[in-house]
Amino acid sequence: MLTEFDTTLPSIRQVQNLIKQIIPVELKLLTGDVLTGRVLWQDPQCICITDENSQQTTVWKQAIAYIKPKTT
Repeated sequence: MLTEFDTTLPSIRQVQNLIKQIIPVELKLLTGDVLTGRVLWQDPQCICITDENSQQTTVWKQAIAYIKPKTT
């Protein structure tokens, strides 16, 4: 299991960029559920996303099918 936060990985840098630029995202889980909002933070195991009602959801990275910028 990954315990270090490796900022040299492209996937880590991409999510950090989404956080920094406050870009809305669509996050699809392996269950088929789709969450939309913006990424607040990430750590080696989880990502926290907040929706339009400021409801925060912490998602295990292993449960994510994909994350992409949300188109308007």
